[in-house]
Amino acid sequence: MRFKLTLVIDKKQYGSIIPINYQYEQSAVIYNTLSRASEKFSLWLHENGYQLDSGKRFKLFTYSPLKIEKRKILKDTQRLQILSDTVEWQISFLCERSTQQFIQGVFSQQVFELGDRLSRVRFRIQSVELLPTPIFTEEMEFVTMSPIFIRYKNSDGKVSHLSPTDERSKNLIKSNLLSKYEAYNKLPYSDDFDFNFELLDEPKQKLITIKSGTPEETHIVCYLCKFSMCAPIELMKIAYESGIGNENSQGFGCIRVEKSNN
Repeated sequence: MRFKLTLVIDKKQYGSIIPINYQYEQSAVIYNTLSRASEKFSLWLHENGYQLDSGKRFKLFTYSPLKIEKRKILKDTQRLQILSDTVEWQISFLCERSTQQFIQGVFSQQVFELGDRLSRVRFRIQSVELLPTPIFTEEMEFVTMSPIFIRYKNSDGKVSHLSPTDERSKNLIKSNLLSKYEAYNKLPYSDDFDFNFELLDEPKQKLITIKSGTPEETHIVCYLCKFSMCAPIELMKIAYESGIGNENSQGFGCIRVEKSNN
């Protein structure tokens, strides 16, 4: 279930400049907004999400970067100046249809701030639109809206950030989708099916900083790309609604449909 939020910028309050790395702050906005409407729901989502018997947890939502029609990159300060009066933001949840009115009601007309101690922007949510659900097929083409993060734990315990071109990425993406399916449906999916992940262009590497300027600052190597995927329809839905790859609830792996093949 995907929603498009139209945001009005209150330039009089703080101005129109935000950090280039604002992904983590977007996640905080979602949690804080849900918390104001339902403290129990937000706490459960933050602490638990959907859990496997192994204890591994998935927060089955993802989101896009802000879609800003007119902007200026301030390279010297690693800031972004918003020149548009409104921007768009897509948030996607893997949830039941009955939650549609709850989500729309929670976010409608909310006011929030995005940024850090050096610069921030105040936004007002002007509208919340439920986007049509794509027709899922077993062969589809996608484009990343936010970069894919693929995590691989080496035998020595160290973690690598893989490119989608790495031969290990395909199986990691498949395994991740199966784990999300099991966490959401409370039962495993049969592993006996055709799966394929194929790049359709050269991935563009990005370095995203999470919790910038804090002791918990983390740098994540991730990739924007276009790709085709062959998988059961149930897994296609999970990929679209909750994201592909790792750390989707931090804004990674949000995708849009480019093409479906019948």
